[in-house]
Amino acid sequence: MRINRLVLHNFRNYAELSLDFPHNVNIFIGHNAQGKTNILEAIYIGAMGRSYRTHNDMELVRWRYPQGTVQLYFFRLDVANELLFRFSQQTAKQSQHKEIIYNGYSIKTRELMGAFNVVLFSPEDLLLVKGMPAARRQFIDMEISQASPAYYSQLMKYNRLVSQRNNLLKKIRENRLHMDLLEPWDEQLVQAAARIVMKRREAVKKLAMLANLMHRKITASRENLTLQYALSGTENNEPIADSELTEWYRQMLVKLRFTDVQRGSTGIGPHRDDLVLTVNNGINLRNFGSQGQQRTGVLALKLAELEFIKSETGEYPVLLLDDVMSELDMVRREQLLSFIKDKIQTFITATDQSYFPEKKMGRYYYVNQGTVME
Repeated sequence: MRINRLVLHNFRNYAELSLDFPHNVNIFIGHNAQGKTNILEAIYIGAMGRSYRTHNDMELVRWRYPQGTVQLYFFRLDVANELLFRFSQQTAKQSQHKEIIYNGYSIKTRELMGAFNVVLFSPEDLLLVKGMPAARRQFIDMEISQASPAYYSQLMKYNRLVSQRNNLLKKIRENRLHMDLLEPWDEQLVQAAARIVMKRREAVKKLAMLANLMHRKITASRENLTLQYALSGTENNEPIADSELTEWYRQMLVKLRFTDVQRGSTGIGPHRDDLVLTVNNGINLRNFGSQGQQRTGVLALKLAELEFIKSETGEYPVLLLDDVMSELDMVRREQLLSFIKDKIQTFITATDQSYFPEKKMGRYYYVNQGTVME
């Protein structure tokens, strides 16, 4: 996966910007709030169809302009591709405010997944280990989705089922509907939940091996990292075989039915599962890991994510490093840069050039108030 050109028009603080990327490593240096992250955000949109900084597409359009565009020219498995994203300030006459054109054809956001792959590493990702389970679920879901668009479709279907079931639970709680109506929804839910969990488990098994290899490199073999998929609703994380998942979910939904009605939400399923990271003799990184151990664990996960996507798709994704160099110590920075050198196209933002080796690597850009100079 390789970007050879990025074109922005009225996107964020850029009126017009066109950049070619002949080098693997592209480093954007500048003070805060100058537009460095906007470039990485545009590339991320190419993969996910949405920003990682806002849920409102209208914020992507330059202030007081009706429309903005992001255009990506890239190679996937040595085949040239083009993506165009058009964001419009919504008016009463418009039926949509975002349009995606892929190689000349209009597509929907859900059809974009897997066309262009990226891995993002930002300061917020340093909370991946010690933060809430939702962040770890999103991490594993986005990783699998880029490698398998079919999984993304299954995940969207499951989320819709949970939302519809929750609405039904609220109506039952209000005595507007009978509880028997849950049965057909529950049967759809258990089938979808089992498929999601089996795919996640398969991915975590592979990711665990890769992450441990990365972790041992970073720690000079002093520590081992273990990843375990934690199924919600089990006591002491008792093992439930894949072949037993459907029946187990069926029984658990019946068992929790009255509780779910009272809460108005579904209390069990992949939307409540977690990823547990431990080091050495079972030390839980989230609860007992030092800050250094937690950051090493996150770095190992991100490097493993790159290898996972390569193993599934046949090539490395594009790597986006958004202001993380200042958050890592010198040793971890060197290990990260050593890993990506000469094999992964990488886009890095930083406020200080001293975070990088004296011998220049790749191409440096200097960003100031929406102007980019090499």
